[in-house]
Amino acid sequence: MRIAVVGPVHPWRGGLAQYLGLLGEALARRAEVRGVTFTRQYPGPLFPGRTQLDPQAPLPGFPVERLLDSIGPLSWRRTAAHLERFAPGAVILKWWMPFFAPAFASAVGPLRRRGTRVVLVCDNLVPHERRPLDGLLTRWMLRNSDGYLVMSDSVERDLARLKPGAPHRRVAHPLYAQFDRGRWTRESARERLGLEGEVALFFGYVRAYKGLDVLLEAWPRVRARRPVTLIVAGEFYEPPAPYRARAAAAGAGAVRMLDRYIPDEEVEALFKAADVVVLPYRSATQSGVTQVAFALGVPVILTDVGGLGETVRAGETGLVVPPADPAALADAVIAFFERNLGPSLRAGVERLRHEQSWEVLADQTIGLVDALEPARGWR
Repeated sequence: MRIAVVGPVHPWRGGLAQYLGLLGEALARRAEVRGVTFTRQYPGPLFPGRTQLDPQAPLPGFPVERLLDSIGPLSWRRTAAHLERFAPGAVILKWWMPFFAPAFASAVGPLRRRGTRVVLVCDNLVPHERRPLDGLLTRWMLRNSDGYLVMSDSVERDLARLKPGAPHRRVAHPLYAQFDRGRWTRESARERLGLEGEVALFFGYVRAYKGLDVLLEAWPRVRARRPVTLIVAGEFYEPPAPYRARAAAAGAGAVRMLDRYIPDEEVEALFKAADVVVLPYRSATQSGVTQVAFALGVPVILTDVGGLGETVRAGETGLVVPPADPAALADAVIAFFERNLGPSLRAGVERLRHEQSWEVLADQTIGLVDALEPARGWR
C-alpha cells in the first residue's frame, strides 16, 4: 500500500504538524508513506505570530518533501506531478482552514481522476473565525475529496449538512504521548519554573475564540477563595494589553504570562508543574491541548462548546462548565482545589491514556480507505 500525507509537518510548528507527523509514522508501520509539506504555509501578512517554524522539533519517521506554496499556483502543479509519480492509493490531508483549498484541491484533484482516494482529517469544516468565501472554498475542497475523519459531533453534523452521505469515520483524537519523555516530575518541574502551591495552566496561542479574557475575568473570584497561580503560556495573536490589564486586576503574582511560542522541549515541564489545565473557549470543535494534558497525566476544566466537551468524561477526567460564564468557571476552579479532585481525576486520565493511540487511528484510517476502494496503489 502507498499513502501520501499532505499538510504541515516538520519543520512547521504546532499541533497540526505534530498530528500529521504522528499519524504518518503510525501509517508507515503498515504501508509505504511519503509526505509533502509547505515551502510557504501562511503568507507573512496573514500570520499574526512571530514564526511559523520549529526546526528543533523531531523529524518525522518517513520521507517528506517541501514543495507546496499555499499561494503559488506553479507549486500546486509541481506537487501534483510529484504525488503522481508516487501513485498512492490514498492521500491523507489535514484540513482546518478554507484558505488552503486552492492549493490542496489543485494538488490532489488530478490524482483522484487516476484512482487515488483523498481523505481529509477534519479539525473543523466551519472555521472558528469566519471570512469571506469560506463556504465557497470549503465546498471546493469537499468536491476534491472522498472520505473524512471527524473527531466530534459538531464536525460530523457539519459534514452531513455540507456533503450528505459522505463516507466518514468518527475517531478519537489520540494523545500527544511524545511530550512525556520522563524528564520531569511535578516537584522538579515546579522547581525549574519557580512555582509552588496550587497551579492552573492556560496553554496555546491566544485568539479571541479561546476565551482567555473570560478566564482572567474569573480569576479575582478564584483568588478570593484559593491562592491559585494561573500560568498563561502561549503567543498572543491578539493585542496583549487588555489581557495584561485583566491579569493585573487579579492581584500581584496571581497570573504569570509567557507571551511566546512554547517549543516542544518546554511543554512537559509546564504541564507537569500544573495541577489542572483550563480551556475557557468560546467556540471549538476539539483542541489538541486536551490531548497534551491527558498525555502528561493532567486533568482539565473546559467549556461545553462544539466538540470540546466530548473530549472529557465529566467528573472522571475533568470538569465541564458553560461557555462565557466567568462565575461558573471560577467556581469550577475553586471546587477542583477545595474538594481535592486532583487525585481522582488524575486516576481517570491514567485510564484514558491506554485507550487513545495513534495505532488505533492508523487502523481506522486504513479501514476508511478500504471502503473507498482505490483503483491503484492499494492492497
